[in-house]
Amino acid sequence: MAATIELKLMVEDSKRVYVKSFGCSANLADGEVIAGCLSKADFQLVGSPRDAEILVYNTCAVKSPTENRVMDILRKASRDKRLVVTGCLPLINFERLKNEVEFDGVAGPAPGDRIVEVLRRVAAGEKVILLGGTSKPSLCLPRIPVNPVVSIIPINYGCLGNCSYCCVHFARGRLRSYSVDEVVERVKQDLASGAKEVWLTSQDTACYGKDIGASLPDLLRRVCEVEGDFFVRLGMMNPNHVVEMLDELVEAYKCGKLFKFLHLPVQSGDDNVLGLMNRRYTVEDFKAVVQAFRKEIPRLTLSTDVICGFPGESREAFGRTKRLLAEVQPDIVNVSKFFSRPRTQAEKMEALSPKEVKRRSGELAELSRKISFERNWAWMGWEGTVLFDERGKGESWMGRNFVYKPIVVKGDDSLVGRFVPVRVVNAFSTYLEAEIL
Repeated sequence: MAATIELKLMVEDSKRVYVKSFGCSANLADGEVIAGCLSKADFQLVGSPRDAEILVYNTCAVKSPTENRVMDILRKASRDKRLVVTGCLPLINFERLKNEVEFDGVAGPAPGDRIVEVLRRVAAGEKVILLGGTSKPSLCLPRIPVNPVVSIIPINYGCLGNCSYCCVHFARGRLRSYSVDEVVERVKQDLASGAKEVWLTSQDTACYGKDIGASLPDLLRRVCEVEGDFFVRLGMMNPNHVVEMLDELVEAYKCGKLFKFLHLPVQSGDDNVLGLMNRRYTVEDFKAVVQAFRKEIPRLTLSTDVICGFPGESREAFGRTKRLLAEVQPDIVNVSKFFSRPRTQAEKMEALSPKEVKRRSGELAELSRKISFERNWAWMGWEGTVLFDERGKGESWMGRNFVYKPIVVKGDDSLVGRFVPVRVVNAFSTYLEAEIL
């Protein structure tokens, strides 16, 4: 009896919790569920680490710089507080975490309501390591959104790829999709709570449903049929899966509620390098997808990713990547320097010199900025409706138009959650400036 009372008192005395998430939108969604489940279990969420008794860091380790930054935060965490580490880092590099950080609890990504058990045991003085298996938490679990205007909904966890540089599949596992009905019901719930913008997210949204006989185009149609004024943003899709459903997907994209925004990572403009990356598509596949979308949706916003300095990338291969970007003219290019990750195939490949990788990265970044500015300048004078979803710097507000272009206006009154008519009056490489009509 005495031990039970002592355990209860320790839990009662350790209720103030700080939750911080890093990384991709799927991990942010996991963090919202962590916060929601803890709040429902009567833990008190606080907005600053110094006010907390338990720190929960929902981590990312997709790249070496990201892992280093997260590790630095974990190492500096105050030792008069209990520390719980969740997310991808524990499954990507547990040895480093164990050797460099004094933690009280560890859980893998997307712990869902299991996080409550972890924190209760940690509060009672246990050291908890909960890394077994890959989970897919219920979409019905409570959430506390980071942005009440934006609903982030994972449509699947894991993927069907095995890219030679990727360590995320060690953490996220193989594909596990939610049913169309589950996703649609979550959309309805979040819209009823005030959301105006729905992000359908995952490690690779293009492989959605392949494990359960469902279809991504059908999911998009069903979501767009939900009543209400809102926009939908579809997350990253790998080209090899898009090719398999190209015509049907392009048709689904014509829905008025769907942002005309396509995140299609190419990673390299050279087929030999793509083969070394184990990417399972060709440069021509990528171009065919872009052409098909732009034929039907000319003002589409195209976002792509490029890994610079991958092992085996010759000067000629790098030149082909530059020429591809100049030809395709993506609105957004996310340039990443190659960093080897633990236990990946690429870790065993011969790396290029850091100096050469930095030089190539600089060239790609400059080219990308030039293309982005020219693509944005084409929107000068555009008039239309913008959904404002966040506060900008000072007295400014950030919103998105129908192709997900970031648009900034100045104003004293809050515009968050409102659909507002604007006119674009200036353009920069990363956003458009507008005035309210």
